[in-house]
Amino acid sequence: MTDPAQNSPEQDGINLYQEKSLHIALKGWYAQPGDRLEVPVDGAVIDLVRADLLIEIQTGNFSALKRKLPRLLENHHVHVVHPIAQARWIVKLGRNGQQQSRRKSPKKGSIYHVFSELVYLHQLMLNPNLSLEVLMIHDEEVRCDDGKGSWRRKGWSICDRRLLEVLDSTQFYTAADLADLLPQSLSEAFTTAELAKAIGQRRRIAQQMAYCLKHMGALEMIGKQGTAHVYN
Repeated sequence: MTDPAQNSPEQDGINLYQEKSLHIALKGWYAQPGDRLEVPVDGAVIDLVRADLLIEIQTGNFSALKRKLPRLLENHHVHVVHPIAQARWIVKLGRNGQQQSRRKSPKKGSIYHVFSELVYLHQLMLNPNLSLEVLMIHDEEVRCDDGKGSWRRKGWSICDRRLLEVLDSTQFYTAADLADLLPQSLSEAFTTAELAKAIGQRRRIAQQMAYCLKHMGALEMIGKQGTAHVYN
């Protein structure tokens, strides 16, 4: 990890007040000597600028990037870095701020989950100025007993995410790179139910994958099998 002193923000306070621990940690993990942090570019504040490359670390939903990227891609190469938690631990903090419990979440992240976000950017991925990097990580989700959270969490709010470990990195530059995630075991024509079984994910993920790859020109819808679309 780079010494933070070598990569201080160009404008103190920009974007920093609302950053979660995960975002800050990934910037530190990813930064190299000479990188510039929190740099205003064409009306947006960029996480890292490395030579002629703009690097955006997106820990949340890609919908915000759908508005931000088109203007930047006109004149710059943009590299989006997105973490997916392969394993996560849930940490609960009481009202006094003391840790009450820590348990491992039963949910397991997969690289295929990136397609849940790419539904917002599938057209932009055809732009040669855009590239994507997926980091598989271990992290902690910190929940606070403030009574303001979802009813599903019984009022507990998600107040932070903490990076524990970066496990792997995969980069994508073209639609063909993303299509390489299709298992070789698939037949030439397949449904999303067959795709879901092949990748070991819920059908919703397979549908999002097929949707993105179809709109990127990497898949073709060739008919129906009952009510299910068939792709080639």
